[in-house]
Amino acid sequence: MDRTIELLKKSDALLEGHFLLSSGKHSKKYIQCAKLIENPVYCEEVAKIIAEKIKESGIKVDLCVGPAMGGIIIAYEVARALGVNAIFTERVDNIMTLRRGFEIKEEMNVIIVEDVVTTGKSSFETVDVIESFGGKVKALTSIVNRSGKDEINGLKLISATQVQIDTFDPDNLPDDLKDTPAVKPGSRK
Repeated sequence: MDRTIELLKKSDALLEGHFLLSSGKHSKKYIQCAKLIENPVYCEEVAKIIAEKIKESGIKVDLCVGPAMGGIIIAYEVARALGVNAIFTERVDNIMTLRRGFEIKEEMNVIIVEDVVTTGKSSFETVDVIESFGGKVKALTSIVNRSGKDEINGLKLISATQVQIDTFDPDNLPDDLKDTPAVKPGSRK
């Protein structure tokens, strides 16, 4: 069995029910990586899996950047495994930005580290921030790849695991979800 999936299950991070995703779509399953991340041993192990895949890809990394909130802790752990620094971006007035005295130097090789990548929205908001400082984004990385892709907008996507979860438009819900209230567990309300 995939070790990351095993750890997600052990930490009760794989949820079942009726979920309203930040994309506006609905699903029967949801991955709450915060439940895995709250266990430092599991988080460290998954970060090492991601770091090993990055090393195997041959990508040179100078800095890990995690979009707040979901990417902050896993970016730190991946950076620790790679022996580089970690910083994070955050939204201010709904615009992704770099604060807190963090710096990205020109020509710095940067990877973005997320908990879950589905569409890449937060990742690409972070790409814009990194590139505005002259940094070079080398890859997107995550604990879970829900996108079904190995690359998004020309950037390689390296993940500890891939999970396929069916999503549904609000006007085309399966019968078993129609009468069940949706829960919105994501970070974007």
